[in-house]
Amino acid sequence: MNSPTQSDTDKVSKSKVTGPSWLEPGHGYQRRAAVLSVTGNLVWPFQAALVAAALGGLLTGGDVSPVWTAVGYIVLGALRAWLGVLAEASSQAAAEAVIHTGRDRIVAIEAGRAEDSPFGGAGSVSALASEKLDLLAPYVTRYAPARARAVVVPLVILALALWQSWAVAVVLVISGPLIPVFMALVGMAAKEASRRQMAEIGSLNDLLVERLSALVDIRLLGAGDTVLRGFSAQAGDLRQRTMAVLRVAFLSSTVLELFAAIGVAMVAVFVGFSLLGALEFGAWGGVLSAQAGIFLLLLAPEFYQPMRDLSVAWHDKAAADAVIDDLAAWDAAPVVHLLGQGARAAPLAGPATISLRGCVLPSGLMLEDIIIAAGESVALMGPSGAGKTSVLRIMAGLLSPASGEVDVAGHPLDTTTADAWRARIGWMPQSPHFLNASLRHNLSLGRDGDIDSALAQAAVGGVVAALPQGLNTRLGETGGGLSGGEARRLTLARALYGAPDVILADEPTADLDAATARIVADGLIARASQGATLVVATHDAGFAARMDRIIRIGDVS
Repeated sequence: MNSPTQSDTDKVSKSKVTGPSWLEPGHGYQRRAAVLSVTGNLVWPFQAALVAAALGGLLTGGDVSPVWTAVGYIVLGALRAWLGVLAEASSQAAAEAVIHTGRDRIVAIEAGRAEDSPFGGAGSVSALASEKLDLLAPYVTRYAPARARAVVVPLVILALALWQSWAVAVVLVISGPLIPVFMALVGMAAKEASRRQMAEIGSLNDLLVERLSALVDIRLLGAGDTVLRGFSAQAGDLRQRTMAVLRVAFLSSTVLELFAAIGVAMVAVFVGFSLLGALEFGAWGGVLSAQAGIFLLLLAPEFYQPMRDLSVAWHDKAAADAVIDDLAAWDAAPVVHLLGQGARAAPLAGPATISLRGCVLPSGLMLEDIIIAAGESVALMGPSGAGKTSVLRIMAGLLSPASGEVDVAGHPLDTTTADAWRARIGWMPQSPHFLNASLRHNLSLGRDGDIDSALAQAAVGGVVAALPQGLNTRLGETGGGLSGGEARRLTLARALYGAPDVILADEPTADLDAATARIVADGLIARASQGATLVVATHDAGFAARMDRIIRIGDVS
């Protein structure tokens, strides 16, 4: 395998700097929604003009046609409603595009990782892809249309108000900007509260996944009440952070509604006193007409409404900003890609040889060249954290070195050969893990082989026979109902199933009693004696002494 810089699937990548915006898939729909929403709102001045003309005519005894006024008002109202429906549909389409594209992106990258995400545990990543990503929907559906309305509609209404009365225009000019100013001030507090809430959601999901994975042990230790109290305390903390976000939202809404109400009231007072004759200034003609006064009264609330809508959407923006920060942190985390597609493939042709030359582990450790001949048994030894597991994963094509070349069976180990190479490997991880399927499927994984022979080599046939449904038993992910030694021997049987000619085992005898460790070691050595290439990462000096040779990883001085 060549240096990771030669292929996207072989390298550590960061997509935040060059990758597409998380909101980009919805931009086209958002622009359409904004245009439709603004157009719909601009229908109202025409409706207000009809109403003002009708009521002004009635007050002054003018010629008024109630029927045609009503028909015009209804037609314009229907047009406004239709434009609103279209705008809402476009907004929903934008939200779906953003969420579905983002979720597909997260799942695709997480599925192709060779290592756990540096962003956090499975709970944090799942929360990011589900509930956190869903929090972008209110922002996408409401903020872009509200921002467009707040930019265009108040200016149009201000121009219409100025056309009728400079005094009303002055009231609007003074009171209107106060709303965005306070909206921005409150929005900063809302963003910080939302950020803390997002962090707590991720931590709580990680805690839940961790506790569920250890549920059997928790019950055996009788620690259920203690775990429940801890989880309840963290859930209470999340509840308090959520309420803090809601308090900020309600406080800001109250302040903004106050300014809007004061502005409308000042317009109403001016119009009322002008129509009563108490005020003879403020209109260009000297006296404000009844029709103009009613028109201004109808326009005033609509001047503030787009800004009030934007204030609501501003809180959606604060929550979305917190989510985007999390997405950026996830996106900036290095991705070590898994080689191959993880699909079934015919075994790679060639001798079962493994060669690592000039390899540097992702941790930065430079390895001595490792050359393993076909049929050779090798023990990898070194202190904990030295990189023994990483070396095994590199040999299996489950991890790419930061640099260097890996050859297997006489071929470079890369995306084109990884699946075929893994078809020859029996893999024994340090921690037993089982699929949500029968034991038979967990051992065979859809491969051809002799299951009885594998059970016999692992000396675990009696354990399987004692299970309630034998090979049809479902064990759960961690092998519930089995001892650690029994679960480890079953993973040995899985590694030996199908008689692979390469066995890679990570600490196969760790934490086992002497008798079980001897059974596991005997099973691996027996397979090696039949011609398989065996590479074992171990701290067990006695087991290592039975191998053909020992390779030291890291500083063991």
